Parts: sequence; structure tokens; C-alpha cells
Amino acid sequence: MTEHGARASTNPANTSARPGRRLSTRETAELLGVKPETVYAYVSRGQLSSRRDAAGRGSTFDAEEVAALARRNRRESGTASSGGGELSVRTRLTLIEHDHYYFRGVDAAELAARHSYEEVAEWLWTGEPRPGATFTAPKTSVSAARRAVDALPEHSGPVDRLRVAAVAAAAADPLRFDLSEEAVLGTARTLIPTLVAALPLSSRGHRDTGPLAHRLWARLSGRAPDEAALRALDTALGLLADHDLAASTLAVRVAASARAHAYAAVSAGLGALEGPLHGSASALAHRLLTDVLDHGSAVPVIAEELRSGRGIPGLGHRLYTGEDPRARALFTLLADMPHAAPALAAARDIVSTAARHTPLHANVDLALAVLTASSGMPPTAGETIFAVARTAGWIAHALEEYGERPLRMRPSGQYVGVRPPQPLPE
Repeated sequence: MTEHGARASTNPANTSARPGRRLSTRETAELLGVKPETVYAYVSRGQLSSRRDAAGRGSTFDAEEVAALARRNRRESGTASSGGGELSVRTRLTLIEHDHYYFRGVDAAELAARHSYEEVAEWLWTGEPRPGATFTAPKTSVSAARRAVDALPEHSGPVDRLRVAAVAAAAADPLRFDLSEEAVLGTARTLIPTLVAALPLSSRGHRDTGPLAHRLWARLSGRAPDEAALRALDTALGLLADHDLAASTLAVRVAASARAHAYAAVSAGLGALEGPLHGSASALAHRLLTDVLDHGSAVPVIAEELRSGRGIPGLGHRLYTGEDPRARALFTLLADMPHAAPALAAARDIVSTAARHTPLHANVDLALAVLTASSGMPPTAGETIFAVARTAGWIAHALEEYGERPLRMRPSGQYVGVRPPQPLPE
């Protein structure tokens, strides 16, 4: 998931003196001001193209392409300009540092491993433990959401359904414009289970009771879950509850800055979520994983991905130089699920095979793919898990933003078009 850009530390104008010049990995890393591993992350995400050198011992990069990326990164990093400088968002929620991440100062992976998703959400919202927390959706909200979702075309995706469910739930809540902390927390505790309840059931005879992960499983898989599988799903929800200022979270804070109510802020997050570089990245990893399982080896699958000029989904993350801590925590649980063993072996095969070309670690999308592929879930299941999980973080960020100056999320545009005055078009 693409969430933050790297900052270039060198002037890109000094590096592309002649067309067609090739740079080594070291030179490229120095120009971009990043580690060599991050250079390969850019390749994996399709932001840079690479070629093997003549001796076949390393990769080379087009100097002009690298310089253009460096310029983009410098613009996106928010270096001072006449528009008011760097956009900085104060938050007490999530810190990402040294290949770990923390929710209100607590190791997030350990928190998710020891507490339910509902308890993780409560910690994000209030900073206070709430053992045994449960979320219950009011019947009026569920009824409105289900009617709206049922009216969608059959081919509608999970984010389509969740977005419509959020709008319908808002319309059923006459108190949605109350932005007090108590009211927003009440909305949070009913909106998340409403979103889950609005999704169509995959398991027959299931009752909408118990922990949220149990209710969500019945909408993702027709198989009866065992305790290990439910624990893995619940932990995945907790791990994904927040991740600093991802694109969708920034959209939520912009909406909250304009004092949109919590339902509308979540809708903004859902709108930004849909895309191969964010929430739906897990679907690409799921398909890659199932292709490897079908072929019995990652070699031909990875070769086809690279031959087609595509990146390798499920690998690398711009915020981590090592393994994504969310993936590490989820892989640990998946190792305790015997039926996940083939998919887990395929994931390891993907990482080791890709390492010959791109030395990147597994990210949470690949771990989610192992969970969904081994549990009889469709490729879109990871996107559903991600969206439901992240709703907790979105509401936490909306609560923070309601406490800030209204409309502060208003950067100035840097106009680069033709200078006025220009003649009127005829």
C-alpha cells in the first residue's frame, strides 16, 4: 500500500546531463536519498523501471527517469514554498518507527495479538482499556443498510457495498450531525457492526452474534471456521485498524476538518480506499498466490509478472526497510493453521523467488492473501477485511480532527499553468 513518499536529498538537475545515461543502484539510491532496498520498492510499485547491466550482476536505471522521480518526491515531501510550507498533521494515534508501529505508544502488533478487534478500536478511540468490548448495530440502521446494499447490481464490489451501507446508516441516524466526542463514539460502535451486517452472508444459518470477527467470517467464507482461523481474522482486523496518514486516512481528516459527520468522513475514506495501490492491493496478492498454487512454483508466475512490466504484489513497503510487522504477526498465526500450510509455502516461494530480482520483504497484503486463499474466501475478501478494520482508525482520526481548527486541511495549490492574462477562447 503506497502511503508516504521518500525525500530526495540531492538536486536532480545535476544528474541527467546526457540522454540515455544509466545509473547503478547505489547512484540511484544516493540521488533519491534512500536506501538501496527502497529503490527496489520503487521498481516493485512501478515508479521506476530497471534493466540488468551488461555483466548481469546488478540493475541499472535511466537517469532522466530517476531525476523525474526525485523531483516528484521533493514536491510531495512538502518543502517550503510560498503556499505556506509543509503540511504536517499532529496526531497522538499511530507512530511508525524502526520497523515497528505503535497505537498510542503501545506496540500495535502485540496489542492486536492479545486483544480483540473491538478492544483495539476502543484503545484507539479513547486511550483507555475496555475489556470485553462488543459492538451492536441497531435494527433500524441494519435494515436501512441492507435495503440499500440489496438494491446494488450483483457484480458490485465490497467497497461499493460498504460505502452505500455507510450512507444508508447515516440517513437513518437523525443525530449524525452531533460531533461531540460521546456522540461520535456512539456512532463508531454502531457503524462498524452495521457495515458488517449489511454484507451478504456466505454461511447459511449464521446468527449475527458474537465477536465482530465471527460475524465477518460468515460474510467472507462458506466454510465453518475453527478457533485458529477466527483468531487470525480477529488479529488481522486489529493489525489493520490504523497505519498513520495513509491516503484514505488523510481523506477522512480532510472531511472531518470541514466538519463532515462521522458517517461522511468514513465514506470519504472508503472512496479513497478503492485502488490497486491501497485497499485492493490484497486482491492482487491473492490472485498471485493462487496462480503460484496452481502452477506449483512461483518461478513461472513471477517471470510472467516481470515480463509484463508489472510489479510483484505483496512485497515491499515504503515505511519499512525490513518485514512489515503486520505481516510478521499474521504469518505467525497462519503457521498454526494446518490448512494454511500450502498457501504459506507459496508465499515463501514468492518472496524467495522475487528476491533474485527485487530484495523486498513480504507486506501485509501477502499475509492477508494467505489467510483469504486458505480459508475459501474470494480475492476481494482482503479488501473487505481492510475496509472494516480501518474504519476504527478513520473514526479515531476524525475525532482528533474535530478537536482542531476547522478547515485547517487546506493546502495552497502551486500553479504551473500559463500565466494570465490570456485571450478568451473563441
